[in-house]
Amino acid sequence: MSGPLAGIRVLEIAGIGPAPFAAMMLADMGAEVLRVDRAGPPDAGAGTWNPLNRGRRSVAVDLKHPDGQALVARLSKDCDALLEGFRPGVMERLGLGPDALLADNPRLVYGRMTGYGQDGPLHAEVGHDINYLAISGVLGMVRRTGDRPLAPLNLVADFGGGGMLLAFGVVSALLEARGSGRGQVVDAAMVEGSALLSALVHGMRANGMWDAPAGGNWLDSGAPWYEVYETADGEHLAIGALEPHFYAEVLRVLQLDDAPQWDQTRWPEIGERIARVVRTRTRDEWVAAFDGVDSCVSPVLHPDEAVAHPHNRARSTFIDVGGTVQPAPAPRFSRTPGCVDRAPVHPGADNREALLHWGLDAGEIDALLESKVLGESGGGRPGS
Repeated sequence: MSGPLAGIRVLEIAGIGPAPFAAMMLADMGAEVLRVDRAGPPDAGAGTWNPLNRGRRSVAVDLKHPDGQALVARLSKDCDALLEGFRPGVMERLGLGPDALLADNPRLVYGRMTGYGQDGPLHAEVGHDINYLAISGVLGMVRRTGDRPLAPLNLVADFGGGGMLLAFGVVSALLEARGSGRGQVVDAAMVEGSALLSALVHGMRANGMWDAPAGGNWLDSGAPWYEVYETADGEHLAIGALEPHFYAEVLRVLQLDDAPQWDQTRWPEIGERIARVVRTRTRDEWVAAFDGVDSCVSPVLHPDEAVAHPHNRARSTFIDVGGTVQPAPAPRFSRTPGCVDRAPVHPGADNREALLHWGLDAGEIDALLESKVLGESGGGRPGS
């Protein structure tokens, strides 16, 4: 394994969304991650189609069977971190909560991913990205004036405020454990991660720099110089000319004048004028017009176009893993680069290989297979 986390062993109790994303990030950076899928019907995120499952082996375990629980407890003794994304209390009911596992492995970092956290009035409530985003206050900010809030895919709560927060927390706890010799629980909640991502907006609100209703401020589509405009061919151009000198260049290329940048009373009118001009040319014609101009103007690319864009190709921003084009590991390291060393596999595909590698002998594995504690559940897609 290569990468800055080479030598770190992680046990992932499989789920969907943010916890697998965290496990993917750790595996991308060189950690040896063993994914414990469930034996039986596959979860929505299971299978070879899902890039979030890349870079790690899979064993399929019946966690409701005492021998399956004992297997996970045994594996946890030989790892540095464990990741789980169940509702609060589930791992405890399986006998695999942090108190039990830390008693046998005091250095274990126990990473927990939930929507609302391990306690609090909502801790037992169900939800998904859109719900956590709503409670954090972020969803209410993402709207144009007069429109309902628009969910930004599931990028903010699930991944930015969820999986990435969990990965950061686990790595932080692993670093601390090197000195203290003690593990701990990492309680990562998507509501709190989403709220954390909005720290700048809260600072601006408190200091009178974000005082218009949603959709009327300078980062939420209120400012005409931080907006998306439709072009003549139905495509779009993104303008992010925050600094005055960039805005001046935008006005020059668009051949507009009398458009003061910070007169909020005129923002709607200036935005309409910019929109009329932008609609006179195609997206690619505007790209050519702004080529070489310091203006913070970019074409809005479709996914296939992003993969083919010269900059992304030069940086290998996207890679092919097992026939699926997907984002490459990030960030980059000058001396210990991360990589994807294996494509996603079906749950249970590595039962024998992985468990031999993690210290079980062939007889033990055969017994677990015979008793159906280990199984191969096959692949799946959402809704299958």
